Amino acid sequence: MSAAERLPGDSYDAGLEVRKQVLGTEHVARATANSTNFTDEFQEMITRYAWGTIWTRDGLPRTTRSAITLTALIAGGYWEELEMHVHAALRNGMTADEIKEVFLQSAIYCSVPAANTAFKIGKAVLAEYEAQDAK
Repeated sequence: MSAAERLPGDSYDAGLEVRKQVLGTEHVARATANSTNFTDEFQEMITRYAWGTIWTRDGLPRTTRSAITLTALIAGGYWEELEMHVHAALRNGMTADEIKEVFLQSAIYCSVPAANTAFKIGKAVLAEYEAQDAK
């Protein structure tokens, strides 16, 4: 659906704004730029429904949504998405210690091997953040 076809107040617009806030403007710009005729509708769907109707809700703070998302990604073994959402969790205000606690909790309920991979990914993301802060 083109921007001209959307109604004012459409959940897509709110979703796009939250998606940029959580994942970063650069990530969303890349995803949009890399979208094709084949993937356009998927990008539209996740922006409207995941970001525009779930992440915009008032019922949970973004840090809690991030913790839930990290756990779900660990449980499913979605490692590329986990890396992206560790970045998002930090952007949402989670601390390294809170992310560590989520990973430890996940070791019990999702598996130690899954948590081991999550710690490896989290360690790399945190090292990136520390390197940026050192600049």
